[in-house]
Amino acid sequence: MPDRNVVSFNSIISAYSRCGYVEDALRMFLYMINRGFEPTQFTFGGLLSCDSLNPVEGAQLQASVLKNGLFCADAFVGTALLGLYGRHGCLDEVVSVFEDMPRKSLVTWNSIVSIFGKHGFVEDCMFLFCELVRSEVALTESSFVGVIHGLSNEQDLEFGEQIHGLVIKNGFDYELLVANSLVNMYFQCAGIWSAEKMFKDVEIRDVVSWNTIIGALAESENFGKALELYLRMSVDIVFPNQTTFVYVINSCAGLQNSILGKSIHAKVIKNALECDVFVGSALVDFYAKCDNLEGAHLCFSEISNKNIVSWNALILGYASKSSPTSIFLLIELLQLGYRPNEFTFSHVLRSSLAFQLLQLHCLIIRMGYENYEYVLGSLMTSYAKSGLISDALAFVTALNIPRAVVPANIIAGIYNRTGQYNETVKLLSQLERPDIVSWNIVIAACAHNGDYKEVLELFKYMRAARIYPDNYTFVSLLSACSKLCNLALGSSLHGLIKKTEIISSDTFVCNMLIDMYGKCGSIGSSVKIFNEMTDRNVITWTALISALGLNGFAQRALEKFREMEFLGFKPDRVALIAVLTACRHGGLVREGMELFERMNRSYGVEPEMDHYHCVVDLLVRYGHLKEAEKIITTMPFPPNALIWRTFLEGCQRCRIAKYDTLNSTKC
Repeated sequence: MPDRNVVSFNSIISAYSRCGYVEDALRMFLYMINRGFEPTQFTFGGLLSCDSLNPVEGAQLQASVLKNGLFCADAFVGTALLGLYGRHGCLDEVVSVFEDMPRKSLVTWNSIVSIFGKHGFVEDCMFLFCELVRSEVALTESSFVGVIHGLSNEQDLEFGEQIHGLVIKNGFDYELLVANSLVNMYFQCAGIWSAEKMFKDVEIRDVVSWNTIIGALAESENFGKALELYLRMSVDIVFPNQTTFVYVINSCAGLQNSILGKSIHAKVIKNALECDVFVGSALVDFYAKCDNLEGAHLCFSEISNKNIVSWNALILGYASKSSPTSIFLLIELLQLGYRPNEFTFSHVLRSSLAFQLLQLHCLIIRMGYENYEYVLGSLMTSYAKSGLISDALAFVTALNIPRAVVPANIIAGIYNRTGQYNETVKLLSQLERPDIVSWNIVIAACAHNGDYKEVLELFKYMRAARIYPDNYTFVSLLSACSKLCNLALGSSLHGLIKKTEIISSDTFVCNMLIDMYGKCGSIGSSVKIFNEMTDRNVITWTALISALGLNGFAQRALEKFREMEFLGFKPDRVALIAVLTACRHGGLVREGMELFERMNRSYGVEPEMDHYHCVVDLLVRYGHLKEAEKIITTMPFPPNALIWRTFLEGCQRCRIAKYDTLNSTKC
């Protein structure tokens, strides 16, 4: 090009910057200066907008801007500097540039609001947005998107609703970019139901709208609904993209729905996306979770530009099946020049054996990951799982554990498993910001230690700290209500559970509700919950049988036991204890003895001490002392003190009964 001018230089510099070729852009900038051309604000704006430009290079350009007197000319260069420092998280520099700018445009304000929101400084983001509103400048959709992106938890909901009102007032509620941001804001601040409502109110939707709500549903583990919405996308004639496929494949993995997952895989191939690293990694995870490691490996091999995320997905697949292949994959990725991250080591440690632990631990230290929370947690868990409890607990003294929540939770879990409940409470009480896992562990520790009133007190503190209970929390709380026979509190907890659709349908929680109501004497509630459940397991049936037996409905308990057998559920040792206890309470001696005699033959369960105690108690309660004595003398192991006490108390009752009979005869 023979006749070059400033405009042509600016154009080529901007083109290099947009493509990320920062070295070429800077070289062209120097060539331009050497040829005697004076750079303009657009020259610097083009350079500063390059994503590959680092803060040091940016500071050098800032000095050149000041030297050329362009910083005061208009807001263009200053806004570009804000964008550069904001991309790299240099917030002190952002504030300094913003305060020094003599002229600020609406784009400048939008930029700084967005930067603070993106980096989680919500209060600063809100303050700046309020300042912008007070300036009475005509707001744009970017003004709203920046502040909405900064709102991310329940405390921000009220402000978010006010922003929503302003959006409607300014007529931006039909703008897709704003509407999509509002859907995401309601999910982050108020939960999935509010996000769904907002999504339904959006009249015109694009693929980002659908991705936002499908991603929110997948993140909240509402996988079925996420897939349902994916299938409804075609009604709006909206075609899925890479992001959509990642979300729906993850949902199929969560449900372990191999049929639908394979169907979506076919659509991925049809759209030529099987080589995409994000879609491919999701497919690897899906096949691994559906117990198809061969399929996972095949999908991995088809990814064109593998990254550490795709390697981690495959390693996790093998590690979750305790396969030694995960170790060989770690060696392979190291040989190929990839650098493992903390999640790589966390996955590999799950399947490592005791003799491999030390080697992995050395590699972790050598690569500088020994202080990463997830790696620490996995190391401690692996040492404990391998029986090296003292090595796992050594981390408590070697490191300042209380500052990190995840390792502290792991150590507390080890204390719980070894019965050191007081140590659990002591350790977790040192945490500044305990998470839901921390609360669950300390509540479980108090429950195991028999401090049931303390469990309920902890729940009050937990609610005051604005930590919301999950299914594990409710299981511990319901267990405490059972032990205290506190029906009123148990019913209140049930009301809380009903408000959370996901928790209220959790089989584990429903089983505990059946047990709690049974032990508190509300058998009707136990039966109602059982009848409403769609997903039952052996524990569900056991809880109902136990509740019926405890409340004097022995015959119905026996009927439910037979129904459980008929439906294909194989009774385990606990189910057999429950039905034998029901027979004991209801005086069903013949039925109880029949069950006991065929325990091993029909159910493959060898009678244990608890089973023998139930049978001995059943026999002596109803005067069958000789049969009870025969059971005791033929036990394959020595009877414990409880069995002897039960037998002797039965003998005493029989003697008293005989004495009363003789006295009545004499009279």
